[in-house]
Formats: sequence, C-alpha cells, structure tokens
Amino acid sequence: MTVNPEMKKVKDDLLEDKSLPLYKYRTEENNFPVIGEGSHTASILFVGEAPGKNEAKTGRPFVGRAGKILDELLMGAGIPREDVYITNIVKDRPPENRDPTEEEIKSYGPYLDRQLDIIKPKVIAPLGRFSMKYILDKFNCLENELPISELHGRVIDADAPYGAIKIVPLYHPAVAIYTQSKKPELVKDFAVLKSLI
Repeated sequence: MTVNPEMKKVKDDLLEDKSLPLYKYRTEENNFPVIGEGSHTASILFVGEAPGKNEAKTGRPFVGRAGKILDELLMGAGIPREDVYITNIVKDRPPENRDPTEEEIKSYGPYLDRQLDIIKPKVIAPLGRFSMKYILDKFNCLENELPISELHGRVIDADAPYGAIKIVPLYHPAVAIYTQSKKPELVKDFAVLKSLI
C-alpha cells in the first residue's frame, strides 16, 4: 500500500507532540499511540474514543474484545474492514482505560480533524458518546445535546468543507460485551451504514 504523505505528516507530528496530555504515558512499556488504520479513500470513517490496553500494545485501533465485535458487525453488514478507516479522537491510552477528559479530547481533536480533511469520508460513524459529541459539535449539528440512546443508528445530514456528509452515531462495540441485549441494535445500526454507500 502506498503511503499517503499527508497522513504520514499527521503521524509524524503526533509522534513528536510532547504537549499532548497523555504523551508522558508512552514511556511505559508497550504503550504506543494509535493513529488509525484502513483506506485513505474510505467512504466510511469510524471514530472511537481512545485506545485500550490491546490497542496501545499494538498501535492499532480496535484489536481487543471490542475490536472482535466491530469486525463481526462489519462482516455482518457486508462492509470489508480494509475499505473503511478506523481511528479515535484521543490517540494515546488514558491510564486504567478511564474515559477521556475534555482537555484530552480538545488536545487530540486537531489530529482527527486533519485525518477527516485528508480522507474526506462520505459517512462518519462515531462510536460512543464522547466521539459522537465531538463530531456533532464539530459539524454544528443541532442534535449535539441529545443522548446516544436517542441518536444511535440515526442518519444526520451535515456539511463538511469538502461537501455534504452523513453522520451516523453508533453505540461503542464494547457495549455488547457488557450488555448482550444491545447487540441486535448494533447489528441494525450497522445495516444503516451499508445502505449509505
């Protein structure tokens, strides 16, 4: 696969940015930043919240238990993982897998913004409430005050600098680990994605 020079620049800048609030934790063994992976011309871009332990060990997004569920959901919807782009807002693992703070989201957000500008996805699928809030705020969506329980699986029209886009908030795949009854909802929501490409 050819290296996209703009995406390489995002990666290089992120690796060198010592001002990031979670940068200091990279010194721990097997704690890599997770830039993202997938097609740089993807129609669908998934945005998680922050890497977990397995992701920080490998430098890859969604490779742990939640990643297996994400893979199943993609397969079930007939969407090859290699055709989408998967990243997080916060690119370094918060200690003890805690939720990202507002300060962390604000600090890492510009890197996600650059990735969106490079890939220009037609569909942005935030995974979980933190990424949903960030994306809805970024694109000035009126729905930004509503909870994910009301918005999951809904198609929200928005305008990006490069054209019209669809935002489809989704429950984080980890929800199916803790609440099995949510899995059918996730399956249904992923089918919505397939209908948009």
